[in-house]
Amino acid sequence: MFSFRTVLCALLALGLSLSPTTAEARFGKRSRPSQGESKKDRDSNEHGASAIGTDDDDDAPRRPARRRPSNNRRYVSGGPAVVPSSWLAAILLTGNHRMSVRPELRGDRHAAALSFRLGLQGGPVSEGGAGGDLFLGLEGHRFGIDLRLTGLGLPTDDGSYGADTITLTQSHLTWALISHERARVRAEAGISTAHAPDITFVGPSLGASLEACLAGPLDVEARLQVTPFPYRQVDASAALALHLGAVVLRGGYRGMVLDDAGFVDGIVNVDTFHGPFLGIGLRY
Repeated sequence: MFSFRTVLCALLALGLSLSPTTAEARFGKRSRPSQGESKKDRDSNEHGASAIGTDDDDDAPRRPARRRPSNNRRYVSGGPAVVPSSWLAAILLTGNHRMSVRPELRGDRHAAALSFRLGLQGGPVSEGGAGGDLFLGLEGHRFGIDLRLTGLGLPTDDGSYGADTITLTQSHLTWALISHERARVRAEAGISTAHAPDITFVGPSLGASLEACLAGPLDVEARLQVTPFPYRQVDASAALALHLGAVVLRGGYRGMVLDDAGFVDGIVNVDTFHGPFLGIGLRY
């Protein structure tokens, strides 16, 4: 599961661009000249060649342009046209939340005998950073597993150049206390980890989650996760989810508290993050 850490680099880059850091040279971008370099020195270091088609090419002899033989033939593909609506309709008409009024085609929604979910979500958090989640779940009528990877990219607390990254993981076994067509309530337990710049924690993790239908394909979702020791973590979120067949679009708000309990340098450091998020996923 830790191999997924690289997946979040692209999401964290978006959040790091929001932090007020000093601009530096990057791949594919010219470095800014130093203040001591004069304009004359910069001009002398620049390449003197000009692009093709400028006035410097007027003195060079020009060759007459060759005229390509023209023909009025048109090439038309003889194969059948690809209809993208076929696979799009297949996605929108599958999954546990099927957009059909026919009873024989309706899925079991939250009481499915076997359910698979995969999703990605993220958004800005307080202190000018950003966070992103990658989650995967497989669930039967009562029992299942839930795997989550969270990455936080934050500006440094001392104002220096760069960023601080925190990676959180959760591996839970789930038990559905309520497994109904219109609602599912789970109790969760497992292991959580926290990878900070100077320390790594591993501890027990407890959680609870709720999914319930509001109207048609619109659901409400809520989740709470707690790690009591050796570090302390509280992670809570609430969201609305729109099920378009197998595709799930969600948006909500999230809050998180991280406490290292003074294991790093004897000083208790507590960070609080909160902010909105958007996500997309698949559910079958």
